[in-house]
Amino acid sequence: MSNSSVHEKFISGLMDTQSMGRYKIIRKLGQGGSGVVYLARDAYIQRQVALKISRGISSQSRKKLFLEAQSAGRLSHPNILAIYDTGLYKEFCYIIMEYVEGETLKKCCRPQHLLPIDQCIEIVFKVCSALSYAHQRGVIHRDIKPSNIMLDKQGTPKLTDFGIARISEQKSEKGVWGTPSYMSPEQLKEETGTHQSDIFSLGCVMYELLTGQRAFTGENDFTIIYKITRENPTPVRELRPDLPKIFDDIMRKALAKSLEERYASCMDLAYDLRVALRGIMLPKGDKKVEDIIDLLRQVPFFHNFTREQIESLGLASSIIKVPEGKIIVTEGDIDDTFYILLNGKVKIRKNDTVIAKIRAGECFGEMAYIAGKARVASATAHTNCLLMKISATLMDKAPDAVQLLFFKNFARTLSYRLEKSSGLKTGSNSK
Repeated sequence: MSNSSVHEKFISGLMDTQSMGRYKIIRKLGQGGSGVVYLARDAYIQRQVALKISRGISSQSRKKLFLEAQSAGRLSHPNILAIYDTGLYKEFCYIIMEYVEGETLKKCCRPQHLLPIDQCIEIVFKVCSALSYAHQRGVIHRDIKPSNIMLDKQGTPKLTDFGIARISEQKSEKGVWGTPSYMSPEQLKEETGTHQSDIFSLGCVMYELLTGQRAFTGENDFTIIYKITRENPTPVRELRPDLPKIFDDIMRKALAKSLEERYASCMDLAYDLRVALRGIMLPKGDKKVEDIIDLLRQVPFFHNFTREQIESLGLASSIIKVPEGKIIVTEGDIDDTFYILLNGKVKIRKNDTVIAKIRAGECFGEMAYIAGKARVASATAHTNCLLMKISATLMDKAPDAVQLLFFKNFARTLSYRLEKSSGLKTGSNSK
């Protein structure tokens, strides 16, 4: 009896019992190359989870599923699907994962379902952040494609399926790994894939999100492989004339066949995406840009910034409005953003106890960035708030003079807050 027949027989019996240990199976969600995924409920914790069971009982299928658990399990990022548990059940292995109610990006890559340009950029930007986080921890995904990126109900992307990922400290296996249409030239040549291979694959996804067409097409895999290694795709602006010129430049660099010409890191790509997004949302000379700069110059934090310096800082940030009562950051979250309050009031809570009140001109959320760990407190809008949300990673791309001035003011604000919380007097009243 074949492995697939054994698997179907096992699953049939499993579905008859509607449970697998502590996990109560609700319904089938889908299946891929490495396993079948079910919606289940954890009877102990009382939460819905995704239960992925290996498709076969071979050592290779087990190895693939456990590699996924090992790779994604070492990562904790808001744009990477969380792994909760893994183990063996009878002769099959399984993974318990975060359940995301939504669809994959595959639907959004069809011509009739294309997303607005700014939403496409935000999605790719967040995937860049997730991949950068993974790469820094020695994990190369190697299978970036639309069906491996989930979108939840809020439109937040979640990177999934690390089944063929490569972990830096492990020996790389020879062979072609991935999906041909999204593989980099070096992967197709059976060379060791690097973080830049993931960038190429993400470039293919972005091309498809923007145009509804694959960057490299063909009647069969051989034709696709030839095009990826020898030809350049049609420029995106020939397919979407409404796109600004910067998109041709970004796609050319993301899909460069030479590693020297390709983006060196995901955050280099992310920075250019932020420039492109800013150009779409706030064209140069737009009155909104001038209004924002005028607003920021009135905030004490930016009192010693020039207009040009504030404008360059805008590439690493965005201005957001948060209504009263909404949670801005949650204790335990991991990301690279922090905030400057431009208007309104924010309460900082730890274990449901208010430990600080933030007023206009002050920053918060910065300790997760400084320590590189999960957030130790939550922040909630006490009134309607206007915030400057800053990507710490993108700040590294700002001019040195802007970074130096920003972190000088940043340190001054933290010092003031520490003095205030310690009950010390400052300024002219200090002794």
